[in-house]
Amino acid sequence: MSHFSFFDRDISWLYFNERVLQEAQSKSVPLLERIKFLAIYSSNLDEFYRVRIPALIALKKIAVKENLENKKNNQDTFSKIQIIVNAQLQLFGKILSQELIPELRKNQIHLVYNEAIPEVVIPEAKAYFFSQILAFLQPIRLSDENCVCFPENNKLYALVDVVDDTTLSPDLLMINIPSEQLPRFFSLNKNGIQYILFLEDIIKTFLPLMLKRYTVNGFYNFKITRDADLSLEDDYKGDLVEKMEKLIAKRDFGYATRCLYDANTPNEVIQTLVQKLNLRKSSLVAGGVYHNSKDFASLPIQQPQFRYDTWKPTPHPFEQQDGLLLDLIQQKDMMIHAPYQSYDTVLRFFNEAAMDTHVEEIYVTLYRVASDSRIVNALISAAKNGKKVTVLVELKARFDEGNNIKWAKKMKAEGVKIIYSIPSLKVHAKIALIKKKQGDSISYLGLLATGNLNESTARFYTDHILLTSHQDMLDEMKQVFHFLSKKKKKPAISDITSFQYLLVAQFNLLQKFVQLIDQEIANAKQGLPASITIKLNNLEEQVLIQKLYEASNAGVKINLIVRGICCLIPEVAGMSEHIKVHRIIDKYLEHGRIFVFHNNGQNNVFMGSSDWMNRNIYRRIEVCFPIFDPEIKNELLTLLDMQWQDNLQAVQLSNTVPNIPIKTTGNAVRSQEAIYEFLKNKR
Repeated sequence: MSHFSFFDRDISWLYFNERVLQEAQSKSVPLLERIKFLAIYSSNLDEFYRVRIPALIALKKIAVKENLENKKNNQDTFSKIQIIVNAQLQLFGKILSQELIPELRKNQIHLVYNEAIPEVVIPEAKAYFFSQILAFLQPIRLSDENCVCFPENNKLYALVDVVDDTTLSPDLLMINIPSEQLPRFFSLNKNGIQYILFLEDIIKTFLPLMLKRYTVNGFYNFKITRDADLSLEDDYKGDLVEKMEKLIAKRDFGYATRCLYDANTPNEVIQTLVQKLNLRKSSLVAGGVYHNSKDFASLPIQQPQFRYDTWKPTPHPFEQQDGLLLDLIQQKDMMIHAPYQSYDTVLRFFNEAAMDTHVEEIYVTLYRVASDSRIVNALISAAKNGKKVTVLVELKARFDEGNNIKWAKKMKAEGVKIIYSIPSLKVHAKIALIKKKQGDSISYLGLLATGNLNESTARFYTDHILLTSHQDMLDEMKQVFHFLSKKKKKPAISDITSFQYLLVAQFNLLQKFVQLIDQEIANAKQGLPASITIKLNNLEEQVLIQKLYEASNAGVKINLIVRGICCLIPEVAGMSEHIKVHRIIDKYLEHGRIFVFHNNGQNNVFMGSSDWMNRNIYRRIEVCFPIFDPEIKNELLTLLDMQWQDNLQAVQLSNTVPNIPIKTTGNAVRSQEAIYEFLKNKR
């Protein structure tokens, strides 16, 4: 299978982020939502430079050290990344300056962008500088041999190019922009116009009044992005929480992967910056005047007409029935589709379990916990109510480590048994198990989801949550929790053969997906109908991609909906000519994972937490699960078909060009809106 080809994962991801940027360009998207997409693009790119660039640098070092043949390929990837990012940043600036800012001004909103502060608001801006901003400013002379010059990760700074009036010698001042302590934007209304000023522009305008011994010749914004990796030794035996807290504290002091600077900055100023801050190994990226455009998400504009229409989550149909949720689940499986349907059903699942006198034990995995988690509070109440509560808290959920630690400590103090995964194995599964005892009878209720048990992200992530009383499947979930409690690195052979229903990474997940694809290949070779439809966030793992190529060559029709990274190259003769790939970017973040195998008309449908990425398959505990209820299965197939028919927010990936608009041959379909209306009208 060596003839098979794959897209580079990082290049593919950059094209996904470009699709986000296209939404900022789309005139069909409300004005503030377009600005928000700029913020999302910027935030995504920051994370790319914090996470992926360090990984590429590490691979480059290995290639150089071992004189590997792929050394040139690695360098080519770096060059392609720089070309793509530079082109995207040019487009970013064009969208903002030539489209969005003029549109804001048509609506009497004056975002002061790369221009002098208007005279009409100078008095208020000056007063704000002296009364609020000045307290946080800490200039550092870079010429001072004893200066401590270490810009923190992704914080805003400015270089002030000055001349000392007493000695006539040039100097550079590095000054912090206190956007963490103060709002990034200063807003006020004058004469019917809303003026919005950048914090750094106010500093640029009034700081010279305080620099009495200097003549200011230039003011240039920059920021440093640093490596975000937190590495734990596989055999670490100490207090894991304490170790993680120390690593988090050091994260913002990792080595610099990128220096993003104002393209107007003189070359000699850049060279001084590189020398003084030891940035020789960093990517130097010339950008716009302003950085941290993710802050556009908090632009102080309130007009509702500039935002998406509100889609109020619809109550789940079960609420029309009498009785407790836990009792109803014992009668019939339920599926919640967030955020279209209310997440209150999930909260009720945990709330009832905390109080139900028949519930004896609760087991849960938590990957990203909401900052004010109602679910965790229900688990604490359950423990206080005398139930045995066991929670696996994943401390290595990137950028959520601190919040997870906070909740883990609180739960432990209240009597909840806390389990942490081992350093080399993340637990990404989204599962919960309830044990009930009525008389001599013991039964289980389970929750299995495609997304985190997090009521905050459930407002804008599309996910699916199954509530079930399928006892055989839940017996297997009990085995998963038993394995997690043992903190083993690898399952035993007997463990691997024990799952008949659940697909669990490290146990049988890869093998089962290969078997399901092989079945479609066998059916196609026998002349039977054969097809595969899969929705994922990311597709990278080459064994599974090769199986999809093999299925395509056997005549299996394959439709993929992949939001982000897609290393599979579609529609190549002799390799993937029967594979089509779509990508959907819209109001909500597509996050659910669904796997449908035609099975000669008897569709096998699975869902779960796992993307087809190397990390998910080989370095995590993931749980995927079958759907047995015919009504739920048909509903999922209907939702998937709506998404495949999307011709407004979906694009098609080709073997040469990313993000091709889908031609509208019939009715216009926006799948998220169609799904919302479908579920809202369901009774």
